[in-house]
Amino acid sequence: MYGCEWDEETGEVNGYEQYGYDGEDFISLDLKTVTWVAPKKQALTTRQKWDNDRGWMAQEKNYLTQICPESLKKYVNYGRSSLMKTVRPSVSLLQKSSSSPVTCHATGFYPNRAEMVWKRDGVELHQGVNKGEILTNNDGTFQMSVDLDVSSVKPEDWDRYRCVFQLSGVNEDIVIRLPGGGNSFSGPDIKLIIPVVVAVVAAVVVLAVIAVIAFIIYKKRTGEKQTSWIFLV
Repeated sequence: MYGCEWDEETGEVNGYEQYGYDGEDFISLDLKTVTWVAPKKQALTTRQKWDNDRGWMAQEKNYLTQICPESLKKYVNYGRSSLMKTVRPSVSLLQKSSSSPVTCHATGFYPNRAEMVWKRDGVELHQGVNKGEILTNNDGTFQMSVDLDVSSVKPEDWDRYRCVFQLSGVNEDIVIRLPGGGNSFSGPDIKLIIPVVVAVVAAVVVLAVIAVIAFIIYKKRTGEKQTSWIFLV
């Protein structure tokens, strides 16, 4: 295994080259002294032979300290738009019912180096908090969520709680306040999950009404007189 490392802030460059045998370290290059290190006695002969080849050693040093870092800088510059971009997420508070945990959900952020916590009066909470894993969205961004058990929280204390999202590379945190008064969810960043059953019933009603209207129009166009309609749900 061989390669190089480059610290963009300090400009420090470091290279490495090492070999293993049968699952164990066999011999490695010390770039500072430009000599080989043999942790196993079986590698002593190899170390002596390689150390004596000064022309090859100079080539190794030039590659690890010059050619490899320059290539690394070039590739980082090529991919800078994607490797170092940051995308802030949409953060919402979700709750299925007044007795359910409140979920702080963030989606659409990039990169995946992010942290999201619940705080009370500015102090991070651990008890009653269930943190989910960071998941990948279809567009390459990420999402995550953190649940807060509010079953023992008094309604008048809700506004003491904050969901805080922190994204690597972005100095400003996203903070969402838990609205006071219990389950009084409102605001552009706060949503209340409507039960799926209600949504399905509403969709069925809409489709039924559309069907009735279409049938009326059809009868009128065919010249049949309509007397009355009764619609039952």
